[in-house]
Amino acid sequence: MKQDMTLDILIQLAHGLAEHFGTQCEIAIHDVTRDLSNTIVYIENGQISGRAQGDAASNVVLEALHTPPEELKDQIGYLTRSSDGKALKSSSIYIRDRSGNLRYIFSVNYDISSLKAVDELIRGLITTHPATDQSGKAEQKKQESAPRIPHTVTELLDSLIEHALAEVGKPVVMMTKEDKIRVVRYLNDAGAFLITKSGDRIASVLGISKFTLYKYMESGTP
Repeated sequence: MKQDMTLDILIQLAHGLAEHFGTQCEIAIHDVTRDLSNTIVYIENGQISGRAQGDAASNVVLEALHTPPEELKDQIGYLTRSSDGKALKSSSIYIRDRSGNLRYIFSVNYDISSLKAVDELIRGLITTHPATDQSGKAEQKKQESAPRIPHTVTELLDSLIEHALAEVGKPVVMMTKEDKIRVVRYLNDAGAFLITKSGDRIASVLGISKFTLYKYMESGTP
């Protein structure tokens, strides 16, 4: 099957699924052979994430490009968030060419914000507490953490850096060498260095030279 025919079929599927599930269902097709700044070649209901055709890669694209093809498996029903905070139930399907190389990512993002609100209302009505619980203290609810869908590669890189710093849990000025190595390893594993000129930005944030940055990447020592 030719690549242009593959894309035509994916577009047909995207349109049909969007019609079936309605305006709460965004479907984006990424061409991973394109520049990271404009991988989206087709999108339905882009108002969900605020993206349009020609927009940049997401975390899913970076992770896929950074993963050996034989280890790449479809991801179904995971949580993400739009840039304005909407909760999305997402799936990513990896489409390969005849040689087994990744060519397209078929991404589905369903806005479940209103459904979650209803779910929380129902849970509030039916939740009961043990009769022996006399502490009077409400259990602190854990906030769901999910990556936000970026609009540009700059936003994508900033998001990855933010998550890397959060993993360490210290201000940069208080980080040790080992802490900074953890940040670099996290970003390397996330595919951040696939983004053009990301090394300059990361080195600047960490307050190290690019030479030190690359030494951290290669061996974990300065």
